[in-house]
Amino acid sequence: MKNLMVIAAIAVMLSGCAAYSTAPVLGAIYTDVKAPLTATDNPLATKVGTAEATSILGLVATGDASINTAAQKAGIKKISHIDYHSTSILGIFAKFTVYVYGE
Repeated sequence: MKNLMVIAAIAVMLSGCAAYSTAPVLGAIYTDVKAPLTATDNPLATKVGTAEATSILGLVATGDASINTAAQKAGIKKISHIDYHSTSILGIFAKFTVYVYGE
């Protein structure tokens, strides 16, 4: 019975929202994935803007990881393509970063 309670407690701790940051693949213990989000037919870019949001314990989440914010930071008017980077560590900490490329 004690082992069952320990397993249940671990499962609850790992099921926090921070453990499931968006990514094409997820690791329950650690996630560090870069992936494409979208592309346009605009020419390849020379500028890149970033925006990010973070989560702690799945209880507190802050930030602005919007495409618009990333584009504004770099002065991008025509978007070429968008990538993202998702990181999560044991459901304790998660970060989602958007990379916008354009002119």
